[in-house]
Amino acid sequence: MKKGCKYGTHRVIEPQGVLPQAAQKIDNDMDIYSNEVLIDVIALNIDSASFHQIKEANNADPDKMGEMITSIVSERGKMQNPVTGSGGMLIGRVKQVGDEYPGDLKVGDKIATLVSLSLTPLKIDQIKQIHMDIDKVEIDGTAILFESGIYAKLPDDMTEALALAALDVAGAPAQAAKLAQPGQSILILGASGKSGIMCAYEARKRVGPTGRVVGMASREETAEKVRQTGFCHEVIVADAGKPMEVLEKALAANNGEEYDLAINVVNIPNTEMSTILPVRNGGIVYFFSMATSFTKAALGAEGVGKDVTMIIGNGYTKDHAEITLEVLRESDILRELFENSYQ
Repeated sequence: MKKGCKYGTHRVIEPQGVLPQAAQKIDNDMDIYSNEVLIDVIALNIDSASFHQIKEANNADPDKMGEMITSIVSERGKMQNPVTGSGGMLIGRVKQVGDEYPGDLKVGDKIATLVSLSLTPLKIDQIKQIHMDIDKVEIDGTAILFESGIYAKLPDDMTEALALAALDVAGAPAQAAKLAQPGQSILILGASGKSGIMCAYEARKRVGPTGRVVGMASREETAEKVRQTGFCHEVIVADAGKPMEVLEKALAANNGEEYDLAINVVNIPNTEMSTILPVRNGGIVYFFSMATSFTKAALGAEGVGKDVTMIIGNGYTKDHAEITLEVLRESDILRELFENSYQ
């Protein structure tokens, strides 16, 4: 059994010299190297921007969506949407562990991978069901976890679906917890989604009595869902693709003042300026959305003379899985919401 590169470069087919995430095609042969793990896949959680694009491209027809997903994996050896460039994550059971794999996994462990499907060798044998409302695709298939790949063993005190729904966006609330400071005003675009609602909880907890958290949703129905949690001081309804509309409503919800921090967790493109405009000079703009364009954000901020620190959301931050699962344990409101929405 040969040993591969810890970062998976031995699986790259084309172009040579890049890491698996940047590759157009990787080797999804399921004979593992000595430092890899083979996983029997139960389900894929497609990232929100990617799932939204696949759904729109196929008029929400599950059969056609399944064909598109299968085609992408067959062509690339991984689930990486060629339009969004993003992937998602998976859950499954460990089937085989390489002799030189350094982690603590053993055969039979049920895990969620916390590295993107956009770099994970994957083979789909059958798509069993597509869950339209929660971006989940049940499959029969196998996948490879590299030596460097992070994962979480699924906890015993919550259902698989509940844990997966939270772990799917684990980077967002953990990063929000690091960024939010006492007394700040924070705007969250996409506050009604999984990552948005968890970011709102973390932000409200950390800004304290002198801070202010404003959530933004695209529809009154979803805005009301956020209001009922009490995580935001105010929730506005606006089209994230219309920056001047967002600016007007966001400032009105913050006593006319610009924000210290804006967090973008929407799943549609062209929302960069809606995130940048409401933030004060010297403030922070955090793009967790996989639909973000660096070019549009950088040139857009320059074009309006905004001196803001822009952070591209990292799906990983230290202890993010533990932080996110603990959020569900400490908030009955959040746990009930996830159980009702994502089971």
